[in-house]
Amino acid sequence: MLEKNNIQMIEEIKEVIINSRNKISYEINNTMLLAYWNVGRIIVENEQNGNIKAEYGKQIMKELSKELRKILGTGFSVSNLFNMRKLYVIYPKFQTLSGKLSWSHYCELLSIENDDERSFYEKECVNSNWSVRELKRQLETSLFERLLLSDGKNNKEKVYELSKVGQTLAKPDDLLKEPYVFEFLDIKESKPILEKDLERKLVKHMEEFLLELGKGFMFVGTQQRITLGNTHYYVDMVFYNKILKCYVLIDLKIGQMKPEYAGQMNMYLNYYNEEINDEFDNKPIGIILCKSKKEVAMEYALGGLENNVFASTYTYYIPNKEVLINEVEKILNEKNI
Repeated sequence: MLEKNNIQMIEEIKEVIINSRNKISYEINNTMLLAYWNVGRIIVENEQNGNIKAEYGKQIMKELSKELRKILGTGFSVSNLFNMRKLYVIYPKFQTLSGKLSWSHYCELLSIENDDERSFYEKECVNSNWSVRELKRQLETSLFERLLLSDGKNNKEKVYELSKVGQTLAKPDDLLKEPYVFEFLDIKESKPILEKDLERKLVKHMEEFLLELGKGFMFVGTQQRITLGNTHYYVDMVFYNKILKCYVLIDLKIGQMKPEYAGQMNMYLNYYNEEINDEFDNKPIGIILCKSKKEVAMEYALGGLENNVFASTYTYYIPNKEVLINEVEKILNEKNI
């Protein structure tokens, strides 16, 4: 068995090596980004101030790609060269690029035309340490639009906040999305499913589910029992959010939201607030996930409750991004923003 001093020595050596590897990886990545940025700069500066016609520009890129691949090997396809050019155009100052993100990250980000949306995903990649795979998934499921639709109270300030700092968790409703997307469950939209089966599938795909829930979530358990008098109740899923420092209770419903669901969740939250919370925990949050909801009915069902009770919908397939964008624009226009 290792002595205490040896264990400490091993930990110190491990920390030195890991930090060195991370530093080397960062420097290599930053050097590659700078190289590709400079390739983009050279292309732009040789385009006669950008006055080259589109078709002629494509032809130049094809010829450039052909020659560079002969000299330098793979990595200089036409699409990659266009991305390098776009990298320089969108980020004319190299210092604004994050060395924490890879070229593959930026290739995905460059496909986003809206500056606010691109900035949001870039910030989230850095803040949440998303892999390229996770970034692709969040892009496909339109996280930016879903966060803007989460409370139906969109304004320019929220768009600005998302674009400048990413998703922040300062208050309970910052957790919400509309809708939640469970495409990773591979459930056919027309196929009937029981609530217990939906819960079981979410547990089986917990890694993807935690990513969909967002930042700071830790899984506590399913079917958490609450006993009041001689009656047992069960909360479908319980999480703890380490950023907001509170329990998050989730009830799964396979149909439309009903007012009585809010009353039941309110009861659960009262119990957690009195019996489960420690002195350093904030008030628990309850989220009722259902297939559909009527906004007017929800205002009456959820209005006036002292606890943090929210209702949101979920879907088994990736939503149409154009529909989400139209919904965002509709709410912004209604508020004359």
